[in-house]
Amino acid sequence: MEALAVFGGSNACTSSSLVRSPAKRTCSSSYAQKHILCTGNHQELSAFPSKSHLFSYFPSRPYGKTLSSRSSKQSGIFLPHLIASLGEIEQTYIMVKPDGVQRGLVGEIISRFEKKGFKLTGLKLFQCPKDLAEEHYKDLKAKPFFPKLIDYITSGPVVCMAWEGVGVVASARKLIGSTDPLQAEPGTIRGDLAVQTGRNVVHGSDSPENGKREIALWFNENEINQWTPAQAPWLRE
Repeated sequence: MEALAVFGGSNACTSSSLVRSPAKRTCSSSYAQKHILCTGNHQELSAFPSKSHLFSYFPSRPYGKTLSSRSSKQSGIFLPHLIASLGEIEQTYIMVKPDGVQRGLVGEIISRFEKKGFKLTGLKLFQCPKDLAEEHYKDLKAKPFFPKLIDYITSGPVVCMAWEGVGVVASARKLIGSTDPLQAEPGTIRGDLAVQTGRNVVHGSDSPENGKREIALWFNENEINQWTPAQAPWLRE
């Protein structure tokens, strides 16, 4: 009757019997069939190969090094996953401009952010007053197109949104696309839904700092909702 024997040591060979003398043992490649390992003078019966066999280094298998022999620089964690798990939650302000509202694109735009996995924390239809529009675009006040921009933003209702997530600012900018829709990639909101810079459908914060500033500008504190989506465990490790 065959029996499984696991022996300590680094030179593995197989035998069809436990009573055969060490001098008569011959190496064989039949371990996978007989499940017999024999080396040295130490013997131990086991139902399965020992952990030392599973993780030990054998000259014939140069890649089977022990976990302890790995360099301290090596890691069992895939680096992008580690970075994502440590990523800081950001907030961004997304606004569907008057042309996007008039064209019935609000649901389409919201859907793109939802499908990406970001969390909506604030949403409202709002008629923007002139002073708020001027404060929002104050960095462009010296531009010759500034008066026309203010007239555009105040020409009809806008949809204000606050979104939250890891890397949401940069990701939202990619979802939105280039300022000039003719330069925006297909698949982006502007690349798919707009054709002119002056009617480019949507606004998105350009930095985490501006995201916080713009949300505070367009929303009251009680209009922002903190909640946990049921799908959260399936979005982040």
